[in-house]
Amino acid sequence: MDKKQAQARIEKLRELINDYRYHYHVLDESIMSEAAADSLKHELSLLEAEYPDLITPDSPTQRVAGKPLDKFTKVKHEKRMISLADVFSEQEIEEWINRNEKLVSGGKIAEFFTDIKMDGLACALKYKNGIFYQAVTRGDGLVGEDVTLNVKTIQNIPLNLTLENSKPSFSGTASSRSSLRGSDAHLLLVSRKSPSKEGIPSEVEVRGEIVIFKEDFERLNEIQRKNAEAEFANPRNLAAGSIRQLDPRVAAARPLKFIAYDLVTPDLPTWKEAYEMLRRLGFQTSNEDRVFQASERKELFEYIKNLDEYRKGLKFNTDGMVIKINDRKIYDELGIVGKTPRGAVAFKFPAEESTTVVRDIVISIGRTGAATPVAILDPVLVAGTTVRHASLHNADEIKRLDVRVGDTVIVYKAGDIIPQVKEVLTSLRPENTKPFDYVEALKNQYPDLEFERPSGEVVYRVKGESSDFILKRAIEYYASKPALNIEGLGEKNVVALVDAGLVKSIADLYKLDERKVAQLERFGELSAHNLITAIQKSKAPSLNKFITALGVRHVGAQTAMSLAREFKSLDNLIEAAEDDLLRIPDIGEVVAESILAWFADEDNLKLLSELREMGVWPVDEKNDNLPLVGKSYIVTGTLASMGREEAEDKLRVLGATVTSSVTKNTTALIVGEKPGKSKIDKAEKLGISQIDEKEFLKLVG
Repeated sequence: MDKKQAQARIEKLRELINDYRYHYHVLDESIMSEAAADSLKHELSLLEAEYPDLITPDSPTQRVAGKPLDKFTKVKHEKRMISLADVFSEQEIEEWINRNEKLVSGGKIAEFFTDIKMDGLACALKYKNGIFYQAVTRGDGLVGEDVTLNVKTIQNIPLNLTLENSKPSFSGTASSRSSLRGSDAHLLLVSRKSPSKEGIPSEVEVRGEIVIFKEDFERLNEIQRKNAEAEFANPRNLAAGSIRQLDPRVAAARPLKFIAYDLVTPDLPTWKEAYEMLRRLGFQTSNEDRVFQASERKELFEYIKNLDEYRKGLKFNTDGMVIKINDRKIYDELGIVGKTPRGAVAFKFPAEESTTVVRDIVISIGRTGAATPVAILDPVLVAGTTVRHASLHNADEIKRLDVRVGDTVIVYKAGDIIPQVKEVLTSLRPENTKPFDYVEALKNQYPDLEFERPSGEVVYRVKGESSDFILKRAIEYYASKPALNIEGLGEKNVVALVDAGLVKSIADLYKLDERKVAQLERFGELSAHNLITAIQKSKAPSLNKFITALGVRHVGAQTAMSLAREFKSLDNLIEAAEDDLLRIPDIGEVVAESILAWFADEDNLKLLSELREMGVWPVDEKNDNLPLVGKSYIVTGTLASMGREEAEDKLRVLGATVTSSVTKNTTALIVGEKPGKSKIDKAEKLGISQIDEKEFLKLVG
């Protein structure tokens, strides 16, 4: 492809990718799969790397994803924390090498430096005169989050630097080391002698990944199982979540480790020397770093070929291998294209696949009224993550796959995309299975709703309700008293915000510009300020309130409280299997299916991810010894001191169940002014005790 052809292709790619981004991020709808979009972006990045003069400021490759959380102090990186361009084959590595050789003075690249790509949370550690003083997450690459107190609890991070007098180095050639496992790599280092403070630079910045080793992760889950608590999803999420907690005790209680991969200051001639200096300073590295001669590409490719199997024996999870030009001067001179350096790439392992059984197919109603089918699966490990459900996209996809309940299917997961069903193994299909009837399933699961499939669309939608109407209802419920109780976000104000185009999703509430809100007809400067303040105060709600606010079908305040008590955190609930849900007394199959469908919906997961990035996340449930656990109450009549909803909330916070019907299991009836006569009569008939408002206040006080 010559430059003219490349320019035409680049323009078409940008147009298609920008169209995808607009539909995806603005309209909350998808015109193609995420994997397909990633493929287009990858092609665009390769073309722009080949013709850097064709890069424009508005190219999709110039966007940097990820924002620092508001709950931590923001810190600007003195040197940008970059991400790496991905490659997926030997051919792409060859093309990367050839492009760089054309740019390097003299066309000579002597060595390549490689290391395992860690699957953790990127973080920068800063030292002044040898003393650790700050830890900053990657954030968006330019600005990160100050997580010093949490990172300081990680045991393998030196707080006071010393320099080993004996300089460690690898023995032998790259090829002689390529078969060694990580547990043996330390044997290649010469013995260390007494440390010294001499030679420590005044400023040191070390970058690396915060991880949890696989063995430690399994040990944590074993404890969870013994305590009959939900298991953690995967090491990467647990490590990142531990560091993003406000309470440093959470991080201190987890077996976190910092694995260094970059010495920013002082600057050394090669990556190999930088790694050796890291080890001399007392930092743990992966011990999987290698140097390959540029003339020995076959050795590099052979090593990559064996790496997919070899990595299974490593102590930590990895999703690829980093390849860099070893000479850091050449590396720096090559510069950065968009957000990725020319001098390095990340070889990514191919998508992993596994087989599992479809236990059910449920349909989720998304925020736009779209009905999305989801396969509920027997839990299976794919790409280091336990997969319990997979998107089936729409009725046409179900028909194309002919996927049925009871089928054995192949599922795959590339990178962070939602798991997909690749193929149905019909030879393993049980007898008497029936094709999935999409229309019948809609009637059974949503008997009170009507659906239609607009002409030219593949998606069924709720009939007669526009996306804006559904969005307004969702926001109203999110802000209501049983949910987050956001003052000033009632029906009329919600309508004003949505109609003005300021809010297109729940996440947009937390991005509102006070000046723009003040310009709306219903607002002034004071009311706009009060509204924004109230919204910001809702960022760290209780877990049960947040679950309620999500508006999951069939999940009211009482069920939300039961879910919060059982799973303790939203991450645990997201990963819950059907059996985990069904063991909760007041949850049956219909409610369980509704919960599973909600947390398997791609739009809902993207919403949660966006909220989390902005620091909107519920506080974990920690009260295990609540005084009213196992007791059931009913509030009837009017209380002088508070409204009924507030009274019921006080009971739930203490562990009680609050119901609306008197049964033999009711502990007591809380009686206010003008109580319901039928409740009083039934309580007297069953011998249920009654308490007045004074006794109630003592109970919850």
